Amino acid sequence: MISCCIFDLDGVIVDTARYHYLAWRELAAELGFELREDQAEAVKGVSRMASLDIVLRAGGMEGRFSDEVKMAFAMRKNERYREFISKMTPSEVLPGVEDFLRDLRANNIGIVLGSASKNTRAILEQCRIGLWFDAVADGTMIRHGKPDPEVFLKGAQMVKKDPAECVVFEDAAAGIEAARRGGMRSVGVGKSPLLEAASMRIESFEGFTFGELRRKLD
Repeated sequence: MISCCIFDLDGVIVDTARYHYLAWRELAAELGFELREDQAEAVKGVSRMASLDIVLRAGGMEGRFSDEVKMAFAMRKNERYREFISKMTPSEVLPGVEDFLRDLRANNIGIVLGSASKNTRAILEQCRIGLWFDAVADGTMIRHGKPDPEVFLKGAQMVKKDPAECVVFEDAAAGIEAARRGGMRSVGVGKSPLLEAASMRIESFEGFTFGELRRKLD
């Protein structure tokens, strides 16, 4: 039985992954190295400080900076990222997403956002999609980032749903693992080969329906 769908935000509902990449790339350039897109793939779905460690490792700079300096780097990156997302519009909601959310609503399925991002509510407001969600669990409410399942379990708790009845939609390996650890099934969204552990996969929400989800996972 599926009674609730929990959605990651970045790369699933809206394409903010490219803004994260641009902001991290600028920080890397300031530190004297180039951050490639394939290297930045690993930051998807993980916390800001864990992402910074990944970026520094890509530049061969892991372990060179104090926690205070690293915090300053992360804040600088986030300020740049917020500049990017402040210009987002509803047109940046990914194709098929709102049709799928409408289908879930018609079938009385709970709709929850579960994102490690602390900028979640700003993005929802910019893209005018906050009203779709029965609950929002984000990075301001949790202590542990993915692959810890805390954010998804928090979302399920907020709408009083059994984790076994929840399906998580994710574009990152860390999120797929978090769903598994939380006792939830998962749908990998996108073409990344890192999503192979998902319960099922879709390239996008275009043409995807709740009926198809139920047939595959129920």
